[in-house]
Amino acid sequence: MTAQARTESLNPDRRQLLSQAAMTAVAASVSSLLPLHPARAAAGGAILPFQINVPEQDLLDLRRRLAATRWPDREIVNDQSQGVQVTTVQQLVRYWQSDYDWRKLEARLNALPQFVTEIDGVDIHFIHVRSRHENALPMIVTHGWPGSIIEQMKIVGPLTDPTAHGAKAADAFDLVIPSLPGHGFSGKPAVLGWDPQRIARA
Repeated sequence: MTAQARTESLNPDRRQLLSQAAMTAVAASVSSLLPLHPARAAAGGAILPFQINVPEQDLLDLRRRLAATRWPDREIVNDQSQGVQVTTVQQLVRYWQSDYDWRKLEARLNALPQFVTEIDGVDIHFIHVRSRHENALPMIVTHGWPGSIIEQMKIVGPLTDPTAHGAKAADAFDLVIPSLPGHGFSGKPAVLGWDPQRIARA
């Protein structure tokens, strides 16, 4: 083994490390931050483009329901020993009712290539970003519980365009980022058994 080969084996690049990890690890747990209408795919495994467009009436309905929350009595202690404190939940509800900008997030998601396809009878929504670098390594990046594809948006640029982020072209990936079954814009399985191993096989 040459000195260079020994050095490369001791200092693998990100592609080597992640490809090894991808072969030995299986994603677990599923969840989503988007309890919205799932995408609908064509039968037969077709891959269709997808864009998010939540009806304004749905957003207004959510705000109305948040405004109509009936609050329990305040806890009788000054710590969290009786659970999440009412004032904390009220702050959270106020944020989702008046401060959170869904349309801004919707635009960020729609700026990425999104698709839907049917896998094993379940419609799967996913982001698919190809690198501009040749020989980019394909990689599936999944979210866990609780979570959603939103968490992965921050890694799209560094992984698909590493040279723009101070890394080498050899570190480039083509990314597939699915909304796991039953979450986000993916369909809901109609049968039991969609555990982490079943999802990994799909």
